[in-house]
Amino acid sequence: MGKIRDAERTRRKILAAAKEEFFEKGYTGARIESIARRANVNKQLIYHYFKGKDELINETIADFANSVPSTNFILPADPADIAAFRFKVNTDHLMEFLKFTAWEAIDQIPSNSNGEESRSNVLQSYVEDMKSKQEMGLVPKEIDPALVTLMISSLTIYPLLYSKVTEMITGLNPEQPEFQEKWTEFLQIISERIFNIEG
Repeated sequence: MGKIRDAERTRRKILAAAKEEFFEKGYTGARIESIARRANVNKQLIYHYFKGKDELINETIADFANSVPSTNFILPADPADIAAFRFKVNTDHLMEFLKFTAWEAIDQIPSNSNGEESRSNVLQSYVEDMKSKQEMGLVPKEIDPALVTLMISSLTIYPLLYSKVTEMITGLNPEQPEFQEKWTEFLQIISERIFNIEG
């Protein structure tokens, strides 16, 4: 029983080190040697637990996704509250991961080596949620549920990822509570207009 516990502890240590390495340097920049150093284990031990870099990044992202409380993926009933809700989840729980996604824009990442399937499932669930809200008459018929989901993703991620641009435009850093309050209020106002809440 002790050996199983030790093996699990070692595996967790490797995943924690891999998360730091991948989220800091992206897939291409991450090195197994560096992950081994961070985890304070032998490089060969990593290959004992994981077949290679592809499996390690998939496991790392799956492990990270499992660590995020599931309530953070349950969208509010009122569509006008979704953008503000997702912005708060991003600022409170997903900043490290969002920085990793920025690496994807410049990295040559092998297909499905970045938790693509599980991430796609979450994003598609947002589209399905928007479709069901549309069927209930809460979302205007002329709005494409996939495109409005993409728009919300953009509005709740871009200001955080591109903090310099945000600061140059608004004079505020996105980590400042003042910016977060203003942006949340702005998201609420435009959402209410899009979803005709004020009628």
